Amino acid sequence: MTVALATGAPSANVDSWISIDWTVVYKFVHRLQMCIAKAVAEERWHKVAALSRLLTRSYYAKRWAVRRVVTNKGKNTAGVDRVIWKTPKQKVTAVKALRQRGYRPLPLRRIYIPKSNGKQRPLGIPTQKDRVMQALYALALTPIAESLADANSYGFREKRSVADAVAQCFNCLAKKVSPQWVLELDIKACFDEIDHD
Repeated sequence: MTVALATGAPSANVDSWISIDWTVVYKFVHRLQMCIAKAVAEERWHKVAALSRLLTRSYYAKRWAVRRVVTNKGKNTAGVDRVIWKTPKQKVTAVKALRQRGYRPLPLRRIYIPKSNGKQRPLGIPTQKDRVMQALYALALTPIAESLADANSYGFREKRSVADAVAQCFNCLAKKVSPQWVLELDIKACFDEIDHD
């Protein structure tokens, strides 16, 4: 394997966003994530740190992070800088401009969304560059979190859904020796009522 392939460096013939082979990019990122997960399972923390650093600095991971941001539902929502990456040239420039050294996030753009009870919920919108940096580091942190997380935790987890939680409940409660009662608690406006002092 050459050094360019190991770090995911750009080759001379691939400089356009349109000509990127996304299967190659995905395979590179996925392979490094599997190596990170294996190192976590073996508790080789120095290797986890080294592989995470390699992933966040690789050109392929930067491409994948930009792609995740410019193809999701909020792709047309700008932050405080009012910048949206729409053209292939802007996306390639964004990939090349991603640098960890000297990176400073910009403030969030604050908007308020009306709730059904008449109150308003604040929402902070980061800039696209900040979203890409979050996505880039999420690529490295996800295999660590998934390796260490509870096997029966389903909230806010990739590739897990309500159907998975329902299936697990059925597996636990459909036996003859299973509990006969299930209690559900809903703490209304818990964080609004907590005394923060």
